[in-house]
Amino acid sequence: MTKKIALIVGSLRKDSLNRKFANALVEVAPAELQFEFVDIGDLPLYNQDLDDANTPPAAWTAFRDKLRNVDGVVFATPEYNRGTPGALKNAIDVGSRPWGKSIWAANPVGVISASIGAVGGFAANMQVRQSMVTLNAPVMAGPEVYIGTGQNLLGEDGKVNNDKTREVLAGWAAAFAKWVEANGRKG
Repeated sequence: MTKKIALIVGSLRKDSLNRKFANALVEVAPAELQFEFVDIGDLPLYNQDLDDANTPPAAWTAFRDKLRNVDGVVFATPEYNRGTPGALKNAIDVGSRPWGKSIWAANPVGVISASIGAVGGFAANMQVRQSMVTLNAPVMAGPEVYIGTGQNLLGEDGKVNNDKTREVLAGWAAAFAKWVEANGRKG
């Protein structure tokens, strides 16, 4: 059975390293995972006053509606200053509100990260996981993917240039498909 998966890239750069690895993930994923990239660049900063006044920006409403209708979410995140990029944290906050209406609750989540540094975005990856656990989203514990010195794993065309990285991504995607099946929203 096909599962609709939202893929959220934490970097807003058009030439984002994480977007390139997210594209590679889509290419090697099992056929039952149908990915849709969900843009977060146009989300206004979260301000609870707007929800309290029942005047959320249209971009918040569209984002929430889109995420409410998926079977799972994959975050592909870089690490900025040992943490989650601001745009991604804002998207998480927008989706978690208003109180009691979080789009993340009971929605299976997976996190991958890549960076030009050796650690592969570990801190950002862990922060996204921590936020999702707090929001009652079942986060896939493993396998974990932290792609260090990611720029060296891409060819001039921006695509993964080696079989080992493709195998790692394919293995992760296969595990995520099982995770979504086992932990998907019920009813």
